[in-house]
Amino acid sequence: MQTTAPIRPSQAPAGVQSQASALLLSEAAPSAGTGQRPLLDGLTEREVALVLEKGRRRVLYRGATLFTQETPNDGIWIVESGRIRVFYAAPSGREITLAYWYPGNFVGGPDVFGAGLHKWSGMAASNSSVLHLPAKALRQLVTQIPALAIGVIDGLTFKGRCYSTLAQMLGTRSITERLAHLLLHLCDLYGVAEEDGTVIAATFTHADLAHMVGATRQWVTISLKRLSEQGVLVTRRTQIVVLRPDILAAMRGGEECA
Repeated sequence: MQTTAPIRPSQAPAGVQSQASALLLSEAAPSAGTGQRPLLDGLTEREVALVLEKGRRRVLYRGATLFTQETPNDGIWIVESGRIRVFYAAPSGREITLAYWYPGNFVGGPDVFGAGLHKWSGMAASNSSVLHLPAKALRQLVTQIPALAIGVIDGLTFKGRCYSTLAQMLGTRSITERLAHLLLHLCDLYGVAEEDGTVIAATFTHADLAHMVGATRQWVTISLKRLSEQGVLVTRRTQIVVLRPDILAAMRGGEECA
């Protein structure tokens, strides 16, 4: 179920409220509390009101589609709340997650002015609210608001750098190395220290992890079971507790662990 409603000037985006502004597999991914500056940062109250006047809010429930690969693009969506997953689907049906974007970021590039087709798809990974700025309205706004224009350019630059690094990682690292890197990265972003290890305090299914490292769900399940048997981690329902980050670090570097 999806609904749309006009944005009122008083309904400004909440800003980045998550632990991370984005979650990417690439090593260019930001650490907690850093990364790409929220798009509307640096705008005056009047400029923010102008943006909101041109935009429309869209509320999506978890699993709802925001835009689809190979369909015409029409502007951008600023993430106000929740988490938006962007991913590429191959003709075979296999998917690779490019990133999870949190409040303050925008999705819908690289053709933000509506000149082409979406290169990937976007969906709500959790209940989310986004502000849609159509291509025509966005083009008008960036000519009027220099800070917004710079924000769009910075955002596209950041995404391009991250996706380039992701492509390099997928092409040069084994799946095992990528899984070890992802688990350590999740510890950095969402880790909560406990007496016996670090709990990854965020829910990601085996399928979610598989889509991020470019593997199958079955491979991830088998790999996590093997790591559990080796005492590297333990699984608790929907959470993972990392016990031996040193072993994961060695695996990330290409070392084989018995």
